[in-house]
Amino acid sequence: MVKEEISAGKLLLAEPFMQDVTFQRAVVLLCEHNDLGSMGFILNKELDVKIASLISGFPDFSAKVYYGGPVQTNTIHYIHDKGDILDDSILIMDGVYWGGDFEKLKFLIASELIKPQNIRFFVGYSGWSEGQLLEEISYGSWIVTDMDTNYVLGRNSYHSDHLWEWILKGMGNVYSVISQLPDKISWN
Repeated sequence: MVKEEISAGKLLLAEPFMQDVTFQRAVVLLCEHNDLGSMGFILNKELDVKIASLISGFPDFSAKVYYGGPVQTNTIHYIHDKGDILDDSILIMDGVYWGGDFEKLKFLIASELIKPQNIRFFVGYSGWSEGQLLEEISYGSWIVTDMDTNYVLGRNSYHSDHLWEWILKGMGNVYSVISQLPDKISWN
């Protein structure tokens, strides 16, 4: 894996037998990757909580909330497809943006210009220090692949419980076989 292949907008798929409970069968959308480090959000660990219960004064809104990762779990982040109307959004890839003006976000939600299928919220994030992610990839901890907006946003977004399997299966060949491995292997 060469450094140029890892960039914002890529997905990191946990290798099938990762021991770290936080990242078992995780699908991470990489939002930032540079010489100082990397950060992203776990796309397939949905929480049973409403965003309005996490943020005082937030409009009642039924968008899904996910566990983004173990770093700064006292923070809320969001990925959306409304960068054209949400100021200060950061383009991750075509049709996918990160963050933006929080007060305007609340206004756009209250005005129904942003609907639940346009946004996902994350508690915390996943982060790697300088060189750490490249080292983990070289050890085989992560499979790097391309992102598709359907994995995270829109009416056709994949159900998070099966996202890891569906992405691997779609990659074909050996990845399709890996997608069928059980969560736990018993050696009897």
